[in-house]
Amino acid sequence: MKHPDPRLLAYRDLLLAAPVSVTSVRDPERAWAVHVEDALVAVPVVERLRPGRIAEVGSGGGSPGIPVSVATGIGVDLVEATAAKCAFLRRCVAELGLRCEVINDRSEHLARAGGRDAYDLVLARALAPPPVAAELCLPLARPGGHVLLWTAEIEPGPLAAAAVELGGEPAETVTTGPNRRLILLRKVAETPERFPRRPGMAAKHPLVRVPSRP
Repeated sequence: MKHPDPRLLAYRDLLLAAPVSVTSVRDPERAWAVHVEDALVAVPVVERLRPGRIAEVGSGGGSPGIPVSVATGIGVDLVEATAAKCAFLRRCVAELGLRCEVINDRSEHLARAGGRDAYDLVLARALAPPPVAAELCLPLARPGGHVLLWTAEIEPGPLAAAAVELGGEPAETVTTGPNRRLILLRKVAETPERFPRRPGMAAKHPLVRVPSRP
């Protein structure tokens, strides 16, 4: 670590002191690698896109949204359905002095209200299999905006097929480490009105099923 922003270290320490429901990682070096470094790999992509409004879906403990906000100075709407995790996120935002808003809601509800087509960039890490994450995120992105997913090495076909149904298309893949990728989706058209489906349907009945590896 070379002279990290002290707010990133403070965020890591908040995670270490948080209930296990936020993160089970208790080793400081491991927490830094998992929750901070893995988030910061996206900063060059975010800075190149220059988004005005960013959302993170399934924020949980606040990664990648909080590290990205610290590094770029851009406020991130942290969307999280679990109230206890939202309380932790609000504490982080207050103590770190960030221009982030915590939204206690499911993305499916948000996309049926003021969040539809509202964001220049939507982030998701460890949210769901990529085709499912696409359904939860693309309705929130404006046409011309983007969705950025953290994934393992995957077969790109199912994600591309799901994205097309939702008004998106694959734009870029960045290898960030062994079996670690960032996949950027571009929103090229309005998401059809039938999406997102009601809460839980995207995971229960994915638009495109990912075949099991032999």
